Amino acid sequence: MSRPETEAALAEMIAGANAPFHIRGGGTRGIGAPVAGALLETSALRGVTLYEPGALTLVVKAGTPVAEIEETLAAEGQRLAFEPMDHRGLLGTEGTPTIGGVVAANASGPRRIQAGACRDFMLGVRFVDGMGQILKNGGRVMKNVTGYDLVKLMTGSWGTLGVLTEVSLKVLPKPETMATLRLRGLATGDAVTAMARALGSPYEITGAAHLPSAPEGAETLLRIEGFEQSVTYRADALRGLFAGMEVEVDRDPDTVAQTWAEIRDVAPMQGATGDVWRISCKPSDAPALTHAMGASDLVMDWGGGLVWALVEEGTDLRSRLGTFDGHATLVRGSEALRRSLPVFQPEPAPLATLSAGLRARFDPRGFLNPGLLA
Repeated sequence: MSRPETEAALAEMIAGANAPFHIRGGGTRGIGAPVAGALLETSALRGVTLYEPGALTLVVKAGTPVAEIEETLAAEGQRLAFEPMDHRGLLGTEGTPTIGGVVAANASGPRRIQAGACRDFMLGVRFVDGMGQILKNGGRVMKNVTGYDLVKLMTGSWGTLGVLTEVSLKVLPKPETMATLRLRGLATGDAVTAMARALGSPYEITGAAHLPSAPEGAETLLRIEGFEQSVTYRADALRGLFAGMEVEVDRDPDTVAQTWAEIRDVAPMQGATGDVWRISCKPSDAPALTHAMGASDLVMDWGGGLVWALVEEGTDLRSRLGTFDGHATLVRGSEALRRSLPVFQPEPAPLATLSAGLRARFDPRGFLNPGLLA
């Protein structure tokens, strides 16, 4: 395993390579097809380069642990608003989540429905491409990549276009308080309708999830955050919106934070036997899709637009669902399964051609995580 300690050392290593690399940050997100290559880890590239709380701007090296960043931000009453998922519990991995891994996966949690994804908070990147060239956003770039939005390209590219060395992010203030409303006993279709109703209200919902197999029966969860008086008003208004339903309100910040961390990290499926799929779809399609899944457990987030499904080992859930407006990703499965079917949703031919062209431009030798997105 190689762990370069500087961007220059990383660039030199890639430039002089004669075989592929398996790129990873802290080793916590083992998603994708198995990659054959020498392990190259970026966790030694760590540290805050620039933090300006007044400008809500953070510049940090890619190998910096997410926990370290969150601690730095919390000291100034700020946070990463896109709420990045920690995959360790779900995947049974160890290591330490890094900000580079978050960006490479575009990892975004329940607040995406209100604040946006990781990609929406990215201000800039520095990375080393497959030829060992150091490229950056907003400054001098190589002629053959001029015109590309490097931030958008690198966020969610899973290390197949370049190895991140530094990222610039917009951060936001932490709210004064928060609350969770629990609606009990709703069937999946009714839960999606209720979440849509709440999200369409003026009460600024920052989380909308449904747990059909919760220990005390099906729960539909709505989160609100902000100033104390505002949260109180909106909680009362939402109770009125769902008059006639069984509604509980949790105002304890610690338990609210724990509840949404468990949704973010798909806690109900941690340690459970079976494969885990992540399905992105139109919320209105979620009831029919979940019915077709034959899953032993489900976690629905983003108002029904994100579905986590626990299914029997070896299940090709994509085939079971057929064609739908969205995509299905195998997040947890055996190595044999990840070799036998596409882990990520196959792209339509025109998009696949564009993707192949980008990889040929940024990694012409095919040395960066080859085959991971297959």
